[in-house]
Amino acid sequence: MGYNVAQKLIASHLLIGEMTPGTEIGLRIDQTLTQDATGTLVMLELEALGLDRARTEVSVQYVDHNLLQADSKNAEDHDFLRSACQRFGMWFSKAGNGVSHPTHMQRFGIPGKTMVGSDSHTPAAGSLGMLAIGVGGIEVALAIAGEPLYIRMPEIWGVRLIGQLSPWTSAKDVILEMLRRHGVKGGINRIIEYYGPGLSTLTAMDRHVIANMGAELGATTTVFPADEQVNTFLRAEQRGGDFIELLADPDARYDVTDEIDLSTIVPLIALPSSPGNVVPVREVAGRPVEQVVIGSSANPGLRDFAVVAAIVKGRQSFPGVSFDVNPSSRQILQDMTRMGATLDLISAGARLHQSGCMGCIGMGQAPAHGRNSLRTMPRNFPGRSGTQEDSVYLCSPETAAAAVLTGTITDPRDLEELFNLGYPALQLPALSSVNLAMLEGPLPAEMAAQVKLVKGDNISSLPVFAPLADRIEAPVILVVGDDISTDEILPAGARVLPYRSNIPKLAEFTFDQIDENYPTCAAETRAGSGHIVVAGANYGQGSSREHAAITPRFLGLRAVLAISFARIHWQNLANFGVLALEFADAADHDRIQRDDVLVLAGIREAVVAGTEIVVHNKTRDENYALWHRLSARQVDMLLAGGLIPWLQKRRADEPVE
Repeated sequence: MGYNVAQKLIASHLLIGEMTPGTEIGLRIDQTLTQDATGTLVMLELEALGLDRARTEVSVQYVDHNLLQADSKNAEDHDFLRSACQRFGMWFSKAGNGVSHPTHMQRFGIPGKTMVGSDSHTPAAGSLGMLAIGVGGIEVALAIAGEPLYIRMPEIWGVRLIGQLSPWTSAKDVILEMLRRHGVKGGINRIIEYYGPGLSTLTAMDRHVIANMGAELGATTTVFPADEQVNTFLRAEQRGGDFIELLADPDARYDVTDEIDLSTIVPLIALPSSPGNVVPVREVAGRPVEQVVIGSSANPGLRDFAVVAAIVKGRQSFPGVSFDVNPSSRQILQDMTRMGATLDLISAGARLHQSGCMGCIGMGQAPAHGRNSLRTMPRNFPGRSGTQEDSVYLCSPETAAAAVLTGTITDPRDLEELFNLGYPALQLPALSSVNLAMLEGPLPAEMAAQVKLVKGDNISSLPVFAPLADRIEAPVILVVGDDISTDEILPAGARVLPYRSNIPKLAEFTFDQIDENYPTCAAETRAGSGHIVVAGANYGQGSSREHAAITPRFLGLRAVLAISFARIHWQNLANFGVLALEFADAADHDRIQRDDVLVLAGIREAVVAGTEIVVHNKTRDENYALWHRLSARQVDMLLAGGLIPWLQKRRADEPVE
C-alpha cells in the first residue's frame, strides 16, 4: 500500500519508533521557528542547555508579537533575541518585517522538510508540503540543539476536496466549514491532509489559511501536497530552485476520511467566543459592527488584502466603524502599495498598522466593551483581543469588507444588490517584492562564539523545579470546565506580553481572567503543599505558550486533573514537571469542589508502572480513579522535575569519550 503525503514526510524523518497511531515516535527536525512572545524563553533554555551552535538546517527568530514599545521592556527583549541569534547561529527577523508564518513561508519554507515552532500556528507551513508542528518552546530549544522531536504518531485524516469555490467565498470559509462540522476537538491526535481535484483551485496562500487554522481543530498539524500551485508560489518568491514535488501515492489510504464540495461552501462566521462556534453569515446578518480588523497569520496573503481593497475602492467605511488593517509582512505591504491597494484602503478610511500580529494577540486594537468586532484572525477566545468582555467574530476578508461598508454583519453576496458590486477580478503581480533588508543571517561560528547575551532588567533566569514528589496532599484552588484555553490560563496582550521574560512578574497574571484571586492563593501554597487544578475536557487548547505551564508551576501547581488535555499544553505540563492525569470516569470531575483537599500517594511507582492512580478526596472521603498517557521517556522526564533537569542528568551520565 502506498503512502500519503504525511506518511512520506514522517517516514523520511523517522529516527525512533514505528508509524503506528498512538505510539511515540522521534523525528529529525530540519527547521525551527520562534517568535518573540515565546522565543525569549527558548533562548534562555538554549543557554541553560549549554548550546554552542544551532544544529538545524535553518532556525529563525521572528519579532512579530511584542511590537508596542510603551516602555523599555519589549525593546530589551528584542535586543536579547538579536544577541542570542548571533550567539547561537540563527536568523533574526527584525520588528516590522512581518508575522512569522507567512514570512517564513515566503523566505524559508521548503517542500519535504520538517519544522517545529514555539507557536501553535506553525502548521501553516504545511501549505508548502512541509511537516510543521507547533510545540512548547523547550522542545524547540531541543530541536535547535539537534535532539529529535517526540510526538505520538497521529492518525492521518484525509479530506478530499472537489469542486471550486463560488464568488464571495474564499479559503477562510473552507476552514470555518471544517470547524462547523467538527468543532475545536475534532482534529485531536490527527494530521489533516487535503487531497483531491479541488486542490488545483487553491493557491499556496489559500492553503496557508486552511493549514493555519487547523490548529483550532486541535490537529497535530495540517499537510498539503507540494504540487504545481506550490511551484508557482516559490517561483513568485524567486525560490523556484527549492521546489520538490511531493504527492500522495495513487493507492494511498487514510485512517479517517471526509469530503468537502467547495462549490457548496457559503460565507461562514465564527461567533463569540470560540473558533468552533460557526454559522452561516446570513443567520446573524444585521448585527451592528463597530470594528473590522483585516490581517493576521490566518489571512496573510496579498490576495486577502487586495480583495478587501477592491471591494471598498471608491467607497467609505460606514460611520462609526473602525477599519483596521495589519499587513502581514513588509513584503506584502510593498506589493499592496505597488498595485495601488494601499491607497484604496486608506482612501476608504482604513487605519494602517504595523506588519505584525497586533490585534490578534491583543497588542493594540482592543475593541470597545460590548461592541462587535469582525476579524480575519484565527482565534476569538474570551479576552484574547485585550478587552475582557469582548464580542469578537472570525470571518473571511470578503465578509469583513462587507461589514466595513454596511456597519452590520452582512453576507458579502448581498453587496451585489446593495452596491451593484460584482465580485472583484484581481490582477496580482506574478513576482513578489522580495525584501531581505530586515533579515539578519547567522554569524560565522568563530564570531558567534564571542557574542555575549544582552540581558535587560526584565529578563529573569529560568526557575528550577524539584523532582516529582511521591506523595501530594494539596488543596484544589481552581475548578474549571471544558475548553479552557491558554489565553485564559495566562493572557497575552499589551498588559502581559512585556513580562514574558520575567517569570515571577508574569505569574501575577495567571488565571486572573477566570479567578483574580488565583495568583495570591496559589502563591500561598508554593512553599508548602502546593495546589491542584481540576479541569474539564480539552484543557489548554489554543496557543503553544509554555508560560501557561511554567507560571502555575512557579506558583505551586503540582497536578492537573482533567477529563482530557489539548496536545501541546499536555506536553508542556510534563516538560515542567506537572503531573497531568485524566479521569477514568468523567463524572468525577463534578464531584470535586474548590478547597477540597486531595491526596495522591505512591505516585512515582504508579506513574512508572502506568497503573491507575487513585486520588482520595480527604474533604469528602471519596476516591477517584485517574490515569496518565505519558510514554516511558516522558515519565523519566516528569520524575526528574522536567525536561531540562532530565536532559542535564542524561548528559552528565553519558560516558566521556
